[in-house]
Amino acid sequence: MPNLLRPQLGDFNSIVCFKAVIIGMEDALGEKATAIALTTAGRSRGKKLAADMGLVGTVNTLDDVAAKLSHALGKEGTRLCIIEKIVTEGETIRVYTSETICSAGEPQNSQRQCTFTMGAVWGALEQVIGKRFRGVHTDSVLRGSNHDVFEFTPLD
Repeated sequence: MPNLLRPQLGDFNSIVCFKAVIIGMEDALGEKATAIALTTAGRSRGKKLAADMGLVGTVNTLDDVAAKLSHALGKEGTRLCIIEKIVTEGETIRVYTSETICSAGEPQNSQRQCTFTMGAVWGALEQVIGKRFRGVHTDSVLRGSNHDVFEFTPLD
């Protein structure tokens, strides 16, 4: 069993508490500043995750990356989201996710974006592939899609 940060409560907290942090940040900083802060925090988390997993610069296939990240971020890992698949369309990488923490509990047609979740996937991809990307949350389960989809296009 890995070392727990909290010996009695374990390493997880509730979605309700996480969402309260987001709403409190939006009230204090505004939506745009909060989105920037959460995306940046997610990217930092994703980069550290990829390094901790020994994935830096080790891309074999995107299917392999999807499986490893899904394990780390999904049910067996931190439970941030489920990564269903990662595909390329030209130079663009599309990551299909479900059960994201950012969309959880939001009403249909909410304009909520997956800032922290997208950032975590973004940071991990940059580390694994060794390229910088621009990330955009394109499709949302809150607005009729079957997945929250993140698109990453190379900057280099």
